[in-house]
Amino acid sequence: MSTNAAIRAIGIVVALASEAKTLTSHAATPGSITALTNGAALCISGMGPKAARHTAEALVTAGATALAVFGVAGALNDQLHNGALFCPERVLDDEGRAYVTDSTWRASLQQQLTAAPAPLHMEGALLSVTSPLLTSAAKRAAHQHYTAFAVDMESAAVAAIAQEHGLPFVVLRAIVDEVNDAIPEALNGSVDAWGRPRPWRLMVAFCQQPSLVRELPRLYSRMQRATQALRAAAEATGPTLGWHR
Repeated sequence: MSTNAAIRAIGIVVALASEAKTLTSHAATPGSITALTNGAALCISGMGPKAARHTAEALVTAGATALAVFGVAGALNDQLHNGALFCPERVLDDEGRAYVTDSTWRASLQQQLTAAPAPLHMEGALLSVTSPLLTSAAKRAAHQHYTAFAVDMESAAVAAIAQEHGLPFVVLRAIVDEVNDAIPEALNGSVDAWGRPRPWRLMVAFCQQPSLVRELPRLYSRMQRATQALRAAAEATGPTLGWHR
């Protein structure tokens, strides 16, 4: 992993290239630490806990004094809708471990995000899983078991690194898929770890299941609304996402 500059403040983990674009106009290369302003930096980890943990460790090594996860998540109940922002009180993993997010930092975020157009939810837990939940049944079952409001694949891994190093930690997510939204397995497998399309796999999926073409406008619209919420949040909070030492 390479870095363009030393970090003097927050290190931000984003899984997808599209999420990084809401934080900076500069090209961010997966696996490289990209400097923002005010001593902050981001790194595109790719999806999944292993990649997120590796990225968080690299950010700490580069000098991060706080860690954040920023990007999209899926809803696990009917309270969170597409385009809403979620800043959870705690993060859970699917093995039962819990991590509390920094309350002072969350309060700062809440204050700065009051002017943002997206609805903001500050209560409840975020669940991190090792495999995506693609059906409404899977999401509702996860909500019933863990009593979490939303789901991702990276936050618990980053929270664990923050805890190991004694660093403040926070998560800010925008909801992309709602609890009743299903994501076709074939389409989910047609993007790479950084959320970029795999054209050959897409072509094969469309040939095998022509009806998948009808899913694209819905999925595109969901992602557009979520990234618009992320961009508005970044504009309201600045590159440090409300963190002050």
